[in-house]
Amino acid sequence: MPHMKSVSCGIWIRAGGRYEKKENCGISHFLEHLLFKGSYKRSARELKESIEGIGGQLNGFTTEEFTCYFVKIIHERLDLTVDILSDMVLNPKLSEEDLELERKVIMEEIKMYLDQPSHYVHDLLNEILFFEHPLGMPLAGTLESIKTISREDIISYKNKFYNPSNIIFAGCGSIDFKRFKDDIILSFSKIDSSYPSRFTRVNKSKEGPKFRIFFKETEQTHLCLGTYAPSRNSHKRFATSLLNIILGGNMSSRLFQELREKQGLAYDIGSCFRRYSDVGSFVISAGVGNKRLEEAIIAILGELRKIKNQPPKNEELRRAKEFYTGQLLISLEDTLDHMIWLGENIAADARLYTVSEVIELINKVSPEEITDIASEIFKDGFLRAALIGPHREKKAKNIKDILTFS
Repeated sequence: MPHMKSVSCGIWIRAGGRYEKKENCGISHFLEHLLFKGSYKRSARELKESIEGIGGQLNGFTTEEFTCYFVKIIHERLDLTVDILSDMVLNPKLSEEDLELERKVIMEEIKMYLDQPSHYVHDLLNEILFFEHPLGMPLAGTLESIKTISREDIISYKNKFYNPSNIIFAGCGSIDFKRFKDDIILSFSKIDSSYPSRFTRVNKSKEGPKFRIFFKETEQTHLCLGTYAPSRNSHKRFATSLLNIILGGNMSSRLFQELREKQGLAYDIGSCFRRYSDVGSFVISAGVGNKRLEEAIIAILGELRKIKNQPPKNEELRRAKEFYTGQLLISLEDTLDHMIWLGENIAADARLYTVSEVIELINKVSPEEITDIASEIFKDGFLRAALIGPHREKKAKNIKDILTFS
């Protein structure tokens, strides 16, 4: 992107929530926090000031399949970007003092999420959708697991996953590629490679709990409905992305129009399509009045039945395609968003389509394909529901009775 004034660079590690176990749940996120506490070369303050002192941005995030550390900076300081990121990843101090301090910080973060029903209800849904699987565990960990993770655990986990076989370095912006590549080789050539990460695949099962209630005295009920969906690399992901837009991806969507605009059942209502290497999930979430919970679920299921049984009209599908294309093009104007799009696809071993190829594949999706994928996703036996609100377990039977597409 030679016309840009900035460069965005990221180190992607194939280490995330799905590589963890119950006893070390949250360790990927814990390690991410600790890498910002300083290296043997720079203190935590020096790390931040070296980037922010010249107007840059330094941050990171943990997902189910990756951990990413990134810098966005003016292109003249590309050398500093590689130096800072490699120093963080290769030479973190990981002191006992920093670990104990950050343990307290993360436990407060977990408590914050527990106090946010609109966030926590998604964790509850994942627990039952990915029953007894790492994808069903919270990324930040639990209060119990974070209490017991030791410095030895952190070092062992880092040594296992933070090696060249699991590292991708991505950059976007006004980049001198040869210089960029030479700087990376110089920084990483001294560490030995190891085996790439391996994860346990998801077994899509009708077994396990279908419903979860978390009692909390809230002013409204926070609801999540979810089921399995195509994986990151499935050719069906394009149709599923458009299905998501049509159902709940924006304010023009069917769920927003029906539940909020027509029936006044919810202020917040929407859907999302999450993709992993071997599976995906399609999730509908809403905040509804406590006394209108069953009415809202019936209305949601009604919209799902409609899209299963009747293909969308050409005009509705055209708008969804235009929305997808517009959002993609707008996001890729920024070097950081472009780097995240590029890095995530390479880290996932996904085929890296050009933007024009993606748009072409989106435009090829037919109305019948939308109905086909809706019928594949929304079927009895696989639907899960979680809710947070002032409801006791006796409410569960009423909910279970209406959780059907039949």
